[in-house]
Amino acid sequence: MANATPPPISPVLARPSPSFRLHSESLNSLRLRRVFDLFDRNGDGEITVDEICQALDRLGLGADPAELTATVAAYIRAGAAGLAFDDFQSLHRTLGDALFGDPPSGGEAAEEEDMREAFNVFDENGDGFISAKELQTVLDKLGLPDGQSIDRVHQMICSVDRDRDGRVDFAEFKHMMHTITVQSN
Repeated sequence: MANATPPPISPVLARPSPSFRLHSESLNSLRLRRVFDLFDRNGDGEITVDEICQALDRLGLGADPAELTATVAAYIRAGAAGLAFDDFQSLHRTLGDALFGDPPSGGEAAEEEDMREAFNVFDENGDGFISAKELQTVLDKLGLPDGQSIDRVHQMICSVDRDRDGRVDFAEFKHMMHTITVQSN
């Protein structure tokens, strides 16, 4: 089992994104699972410090492996090589509590804000739409293989593009996110 006392928060981790912890618990859990799966490059169900460093490097957020090890080690179960998903959730929750205080309260306005922030990650030019090129750019940054094929990216866009204009607007994005959240609960 993981140690009970987490180490002090690293200065590198002390400047989190405002989206570190979303208001909607179901969206937060879904997003955290996706991040875990993204970091778990070899698919063994554990995230090692090396895998975390590689993922952060791909995102342009390089981290010092020694500092990361000091922060993460307390959450790795005895005999394990890395963080299991439950351990990753505990680490995320502890860091969120240390950096932001009590978890944010839910509510429709807060969920809408979370959705808008997530949408804006993809809408790089701020025009209110996610184009295939913008989606491909984000997928490439994350190191996801779907980003390597523009045809696959167009398929992804078409799967949520309800008005068939070749782009995803906020309403379509929100509908997709609600569908994913419902299906994963």
